[in-house]
Amino acid sequence: MSWSTQLRGDSVSWLLEADNPGVRYVTMRDLLDLPAGDSALKSARKKAHKEGPIAEILSKMEQAGYWVKPGPGYNPKYRSTVWSIIMLAQLGASAGEDKRIEQACKYLLDHNLTEGGQFTTTTSGAPSGTVDCLQGNLCWSLMQLGYDHPHLKKAYEWMARTVTDDGIAPMEDKDASVRYYAYKCGPTFACGVNNKLPCAWGGVKVMLALGKWPVKRRTPLIKKAIKRGVDFFFSVDPATANYPNRTGEKTSRNWWKFGFPIFYVSDILQIAEALVGLDYGNDPRLTNTLNIIREKQDENGRWSMDYDYAGKTWVNFGAKKQPNKWVTLRALRVLKAIK
Repeated sequence: MSWSTQLRGDSVSWLLEADNPGVRYVTMRDLLDLPAGDSALKSARKKAHKEGPIAEILSKMEQAGYWVKPGPGYNPKYRSTVWSIIMLAQLGASAGEDKRIEQACKYLLDHNLTEGGQFTTTTSGAPSGTVDCLQGNLCWSLMQLGYDHPHLKKAYEWMARTVTDDGIAPMEDKDASVRYYAYKCGPTFACGVNNKLPCAWGGVKVMLALGKWPVKRRTPLIKKAIKRGVDFFFSVDPATANYPNRTGEKTSRNWWKFGFPIFYVSDILQIAEALVGLDYGNDPRLTNTLNIIREKQDENGRWSMDYDYAGKTWVNFGAKKQPNKWVTLRALRVLKAIK
């Protein structure tokens, strides 16, 4: 079944309209399959970096490469360095297109990535601030931005070890050179914020990042981490999002609220993005999730913004409960990837 036949209307033409250069560029890149050297694609990429959200976010960057204040850049949410880089990656920005993006990526590695490969939430830059959602988001973002720096190898190795439990001491072993911490407290996405249970919100970011790592460079450790993660997400029907949660809490309704951008809160569309990115799009265990995604489109083949960060980020991306080009683009990329 062709992905376009799954649509109730011609949403692709809508995404290609000139009013949103960013969406138009990413649509041309990801849905039309234009080669990287195509003149129309290169022109669209340049325009996307000079107008709209990418340009707005970059205009707020300090010359040194950070946003708001120097340092690791986790706070304040959601305008500081960490969040700005994550947004740029989701917007289709490229380090090769604008030197400021390259400078921001370099700044992040210099000020946030620890010797052990952990990205951190702490103001001091200590590894104790490592947590799956941040680690996955930043590993994915740097690769997506085209900043494939050699230091990312240690970030990916740390991330994979935290999934598989290979060579990591318990967090109580303070003398160990490699150990878990209060937030990243155990294998298979265990998180202190989630009562030390596996956190699917964090796990999906890790899986997205692992999917971005080139297949030829996937070590046995990374392959093992991918399998462990896939087994976790298919341990239940992803459409139910019935993953471990804090004692006494119901499954968050946010799983069924598709949004943009995506930070640490997640949705089942992102589960599909991660699994499709790892070539599990045709796995029958994903069928119900894909059906939900298809059913959420309107009569014009468009998806609405159900979850947003309006007023909290440098840019607003549209009104809630209204058809949204960025959310629609997310859904179409998933449907297109299914053979």
